[in-house]
Amino acid sequence: MSVQSVCQVVQSVKLFAGNGVGSSKDLVFVDFVGLCSGKKSKKACSSTRRRISVNGSTIQKSFIGPRKNWASSIKSVLDLERVNSASQQSSDLKPKVVNLKDILSERGACGVGFIANLDNKASHEIVKDALTALGCMEHRGGCGADNDSGDGSGLMTSIPWELFDNWANERGIGAFDRLHTSVGMLFLPMDDNLNREARTVISNIFKQEGLKVLGWRSVPVNTSIVGPNARETMPNIQQVFVQISKEENVDDIERELYICRKLIERAASTETWGNDLYFCSLSNQTIVYKGMLRSEVLGLFYFDLQSDLYKSAFAIYHRRYSTNTSPRWPLAQPMRFLGHNGEINTIQGNLNWMQSREASLKSPVWRGRENEIRPFGNPKASDSANLDSAAELLIRSGRTPEEALMLLVPEAYKNHPTLMIKYPEIVDFYDYYKGQMEAWDGPALLLFSDGKTVGACLDRNGLRPARYWRTVDNVVYVASEVGVLPTDDSKIIMKGRLGPGMMITVDLPSGQVYENTEVKKRVALSNPYGKWVTENLRSIKPANFLSSTLMDNEVILRRQQAFGYSSEDVQMVIETMAGQGKEPTFCMGDDIPLAVLSQKPHMLYDYFKQRFAQVTNPAIDPLREGLVMSLEVNLGKRGNILGIGPENASQVILSSPVLNEGEFESLLKDPYLKAQVLPAFFNIRKGVDGSLEKTLTNLCEAADEAVRNGSQLLVLSDRSDELEATRPAVPILLAVGAVHQHLIQNGLRMSTSIIADTAQCFSTHQFACLIGYGASAVCPYLALETCRQWRLSNRTVNLMRNGKMPTVTIEQAQKNFCKAVKSGLLKILSKMGISLLSSYCGAQIFEVYGLGNEIIDIAFCGSMSSIGGLTLDELARETLSFWVKAFSEDTAKRLENFGFIQFRPGGEYHGNNPEMSKLLHKAVRQKSESAYSIYQQHLVNRPVNVLRDLLEFKSDRSPIPVGKVEPATSIVQRFCTGGMSLGAISRETHEAIAIAMNRLGGKSNSGEGGEDPIRWSPLTDVVDGYSPTLPHLKGLQNGDTATSAIKQVASGRFGVTPTFLANADQLEIKIAQGAKPGEGGQLPGKKVSAYIARLRNSKPGVPLISPPPHHDIYSIEDLAQLIFDLHQVNPKAKVSVKLVAEAGIGTVASGVAKGNADIIQISGHDGGTGASPVSSIKHAGGPWELGLTETHQTLISNGLRERVILRVDGGFKSGFDVLMAAAMGADEYGFGSVAMIATGCVMARICHTNNCPVGVASQREELRARFPGLPGDLVNFFLYVAEEVRGMLAQLGYGKLDDIIGRTELLRSRDISLMKTQHLDLSYILSSAGLPKWSSTMIRNQEVHSNGPVLDDVLLSDQEVSEAIEKELVVNKTVNIYNVDRAVCGRISGVIAKKYGDSGFAGQLNLTFTGSAGQSFACFLTPGMNIRLVGEANDYVGKGMAGGELVVTPVENTGFLPEDATIVGNTCLYGATGGQVFVRGKAGERFAVRNSLAQAVVEGTGDHCCEYMTGGCVVVLGKVGRNVAAGMTGGLAYILDEDDTLIPKVNKEIVKIQRVVASVGQMQLKSLIEAHVEKAGSSKGAAILKEWDKYLPLFWQLVPPSEEDTPEACANFAQTATGEGDEKHVVAGDDQPPHKDEAGGPSTDESAAHSKTHISSLLD
Repeated sequence: MSVQSVCQVVQSVKLFAGNGVGSSKDLVFVDFVGLCSGKKSKKACSSTRRRISVNGSTIQKSFIGPRKNWASSIKSVLDLERVNSASQQSSDLKPKVVNLKDILSERGACGVGFIANLDNKASHEIVKDALTALGCMEHRGGCGADNDSGDGSGLMTSIPWELFDNWANERGIGAFDRLHTSVGMLFLPMDDNLNREARTVISNIFKQEGLKVLGWRSVPVNTSIVGPNARETMPNIQQVFVQISKEENVDDIERELYICRKLIERAASTETWGNDLYFCSLSNQTIVYKGMLRSEVLGLFYFDLQSDLYKSAFAIYHRRYSTNTSPRWPLAQPMRFLGHNGEINTIQGNLNWMQSREASLKSPVWRGRENEIRPFGNPKASDSANLDSAAELLIRSGRTPEEALMLLVPEAYKNHPTLMIKYPEIVDFYDYYKGQMEAWDGPALLLFSDGKTVGACLDRNGLRPARYWRTVDNVVYVASEVGVLPTDDSKIIMKGRLGPGMMITVDLPSGQVYENTEVKKRVALSNPYGKWVTENLRSIKPANFLSSTLMDNEVILRRQQAFGYSSEDVQMVIETMAGQGKEPTFCMGDDIPLAVLSQKPHMLYDYFKQRFAQVTNPAIDPLREGLVMSLEVNLGKRGNILGIGPENASQVILSSPVLNEGEFESLLKDPYLKAQVLPAFFNIRKGVDGSLEKTLTNLCEAADEAVRNGSQLLVLSDRSDELEATRPAVPILLAVGAVHQHLIQNGLRMSTSIIADTAQCFSTHQFACLIGYGASAVCPYLALETCRQWRLSNRTVNLMRNGKMPTVTIEQAQKNFCKAVKSGLLKILSKMGISLLSSYCGAQIFEVYGLGNEIIDIAFCGSMSSIGGLTLDELARETLSFWVKAFSEDTAKRLENFGFIQFRPGGEYHGNNPEMSKLLHKAVRQKSESAYSIYQQHLVNRPVNVLRDLLEFKSDRSPIPVGKVEPATSIVQRFCTGGMSLGAISRETHEAIAIAMNRLGGKSNSGEGGEDPIRWSPLTDVVDGYSPTLPHLKGLQNGDTATSAIKQVASGRFGVTPTFLANADQLEIKIAQGAKPGEGGQLPGKKVSAYIARLRNSKPGVPLISPPPHHDIYSIEDLAQLIFDLHQVNPKAKVSVKLVAEAGIGTVASGVAKGNADIIQISGHDGGTGASPVSSIKHAGGPWELGLTETHQTLISNGLRERVILRVDGGFKSGFDVLMAAAMGADEYGFGSVAMIATGCVMARICHTNNCPVGVASQREELRARFPGLPGDLVNFFLYVAEEVRGMLAQLGYGKLDDIIGRTELLRSRDISLMKTQHLDLSYILSSAGLPKWSSTMIRNQEVHSNGPVLDDVLLSDQEVSEAIEKELVVNKTVNIYNVDRAVCGRISGVIAKKYGDSGFAGQLNLTFTGSAGQSFACFLTPGMNIRLVGEANDYVGKGMAGGELVVTPVENTGFLPEDATIVGNTCLYGATGGQVFVRGKAGERFAVRNSLAQAVVEGTGDHCCEYMTGGCVVVLGKVGRNVAAGMTGGLAYILDEDDTLIPKVNKEIVKIQRVVASVGQMQLKSLIEAHVEKAGSSKGAAILKEWDKYLPLFWQLVPPSEEDTPEACANFAQTATGEGDEKHVVAGDDQPPHKDEAGGPSTDESAAHSKTHISSLLD
């Protein structure tokens, strides 16, 4: 990317550096840089400062080929439909459900901050500072394809009256009456005539509301500096001045303006120019200047901002990174009230509920005009704009800003040690509102102001950085990054950070700063919430489970058949859950046809796939961070949110949505709820056609009537005493969805809750679907009956008696089932990053594959169904096909096995089946072309299995001879294998695949878990196919290398060391995996052998859990930072980002491309896995055909396609698949399972048990010895595939793959009749957005994207430094550092690691940095690097460090106490494998997460300290946050607890807490504190050492089980221990009984027996 000059900013930084911010007296400055997330090759903030030596030419290299202005073709069209589009003009304004499509097209994240003067004195300095800070956040914003149009930036300030008075005087209007005058800042159409029309409409509405328009002012701007794309959509920017004489009170004035704005928006919606009108602000207090501009040019664009007359007492600033690349002017921020950095994950549900509320919202302040201010949401706008309008509504209705945000974005207050004890009134406030307003949930840092109060708050997970500080002259700063303004540290009197759920506000009139609990306490005490809650909120007492079955076995069987159960559902799902209390674990991927393509009947749920978070927002970790999650639900009427009173609390609260029969009964009896049961059956006496639709209509009318008659609980039930052949049950999901949607449209949804009493629900996915489409709770009566029947059956009784199965009582079995459902629900919520079930309810977080519009419009309105599908009548027939089984004469005596999970003859077709693997083995082992063509024939004749089977090729050219087609050797270079970890598969398989790919010039993938350095050099000792270096392999040749060209960086960071990174050709960031997107990985303990444990810095036999991908990739800007880090440590390796297909992936991919990735990989939902919960394998992710098409076309339309290589994988088996993917736009092709099959896998599908019969996926020595594969087998397979591609190209008349990539016009629909429907629509896949400007080969051959000039390059070009590295000498250097210098030391580490490995460097680089370091400071340090930072640092300090020493300390003579100040950011030491860190001050959240070996001393941390730690030692000399040591399975922590508050903050699931009793432990602790005092000059440490005997008893030692017998932890440690000494601290993953769905539990006898017979049939 070209580096345009950020020189201006640098200049301004230099100017400022002279006089410090002290010159701008009395400011409060809050700056949230975390908020914007664009990363533009660190434009010049860093370049000109001191980089003269960096040669300009290096910058231009990142793209070869013609450097055109990237896609000036982008039209950033403004389709912000005015709030009421014409279609909604009908007088009743019926609520319309939100469409997922609208939401997906707008995603973003950003960087923000604010400054406010505590003495409330306005000055121009504040504005100048805000602009400077904004410039230093350029790397957090995005840039369009023209590299010049920013995604947006802006400022909110108080109104600069002096400036406007001056203008008015010049015009002869005279100075404004400030109390009664308001200013509107407008975007208007550019066209003169339209502009006049718009102004007339606006003036008329003001007039009719009794306001006087005093004048219009054209805002002076400099258009020459706007980027080309932004200029095309640039509006005419005007200010309008209006006078309100009838109101005296500020709140009334603002309310009147709000009504005017709503009326103007409504009037505009019917006009042609309606989309071009937008109010940035209309207020008597604040004004917003914003635009589609890069942050550094905002101040140059608006001349007003340069004027000394522009004065304000505060400023909020914001820099946007929108993942979709057609950013629009109105979506720049700040909005009218908020600056938001983050992503609202529940936005679809929030908007639906806001619309449902419209009918019930009333408040006396509106004087009966509520109708005129509707609607309150706009699905076409961004999530930030909608949150802003919800907050605005509450504030204009009389709430304070703080209260509005507490209500919309509540903290995780349940089980909060501090709140529960000290602030019960805050808990009451949250309890009162919980049932009335669903949380707007997702990572968010919010800055807000109404002109009187300025504040900031953080979401419940604290997943956005937010730092604040206050200076001696009354200036408070809040910022997402430190260092955005040069500040003199001696003038700072307070430094801190916002933790999860915290808030800070500044009251401008009084000059007070309120920190978290003070703010909330004031709000909570304003009403007697506690009294209201205790008197009105009712809870249901847990009822006992039934202790005997209600039906006999035959009746149960009939019901199961009628409702669609299969024997797999009962045996693998329900019984596993009842017996073990967790979801069943399985392996491989989902290789059966989509439900709509299948010839077997499926339940309706199978057409739905769960959505999951990737990149734009993080998944949550339900295992380790469950404290922020809750499954509580409130039932009953939701009151008017604008009113406050005891009646609003009158609801019933459930602890979870899973009801047993007793609890269900007590709900039916509740006198206030007046439950109404609506039976859901349809009558087919007169034929099937139309019957289902008629029933739904009647059901909706009955629901309507019940609600109007006062029922607050609707029960949709398919329970009946006798089943009737002609009255089948309506699919319950359809019934729930239809009633939910109907009530929303009739404005009745807030008056009632829906629960499902159903037989058609037994798996976690089914519960999630029902809740996601509107049910508040479910009573799964047949599943519970099935649990009871299983427990009472003779087989189970005998197994338990013989000890073959743990004994559980009949009640325990049902309890286990419910427990498994609940943890499964938490996991499904967490995949999408949602913490509260109440926010998930009705949020429709699904996409649909195979249902037509008719069904969607009735019951699932707003969900994406991109390929169409079944009609209602077709669905009725499918439902009926289950129902009739219960009535036919020859009803089987047992349930049918459909074979959906395990392959079985006569069951569902599986893509990977025994016949296929036998044919493939024959072809590759005999190297026989005829055998390969039989394999091809088998694939051609298979039933329709995937979407591409519905397409075929057509060509307008005549065939050419194969000899004229590019050779197979060049085609195979586009092939890759899947990211299979060494651990999931055996060493033999992993190495054989790597050798084969290296022979071909393709690429293999290391998967997660590091790589043995022995594999990095070519073999030279091969004799007769054997090599002593890799003695377990056969069929080798001299010159083979077993290295994986692609090395994977996943969330567990196992084995990720500087050397591993430096030796990669490509680095892959694994965001999601096809088989279980949104979740972390799991490696069962049985598979962690000594060899695996060594590579992963862990301990043999201990299960390893990778967290979901959120620690340093929780938003688009963080992912861009990780890409930057990897480019830093290895500038020669391309960085790829692995995503999984889902609706909206195009938007995500655009963000990834703008984040500077080189490759984007799209995986289909059918990818394989070594171990995963069944529901994840089956129900998440979409087909790659749709994901690839969307990605390719979105990138093209955004002008970004040339920046990235597109790679696709998922179920590839042949050349046909390759050609299909090419036509849809892919450059490279990944083969996973089939590559394993070619090396010998027989698809036994027992990978998770470690019992693989052919040693492919086992770590057991005796099984690995059976491994049959040779590298040559795989080489043969890929050459055959390439030859097949050549043959097809020749048929089509094309000479090379380049010529057909992206050419969808070569595809057409095949003429085949599907069993279920003829209504599938593949037009989306067949559409085209045009072709890239470069050929695929040019895109693949471009150079690695660069980070631009970086500080490390300056250091490396210093002769002393380079000589020290070359000759292993000692060197000392001191350098200045700024927040735009990111990942400093990373590149130096990479150079050392490449040359010397992780521990071979004998020299010493002693580098001292002064200033504020940018993100990822000192990442990937190697031994021999001693780094000292005098100043402060941002997030990810010491990420992945493998050695060396790092000291962070504030400057001398600070105005604050170092031990009370936050000096480093979040997620420090993530994945560290060595080294020592000393921090004089506090750290943020997630300190030392996944630390495997580093030692650290810090003086306080935020939440989740030592999370997932597997080794090393952490000493905390101060306070910590909640959830300490969650998932900590190795290493030790010492925490000072001076006020006895630590114990409730520790996660006690794994570690035990003890005093430091062992003398070795005392010595370890003392020596680390001594080092801390010596190196960091810690006064706190010195005080502790001075009174050691007083302080030692105040330390707690946290000890995981794997460390209990070490000398440090064990007081009477006998010398019986294995003399491993230090090695002891290299411990691992999860030392605990397999729990939730972590490790594959022992398979039950039955499945083991089944496996044996099954396997013998698979072996050839």
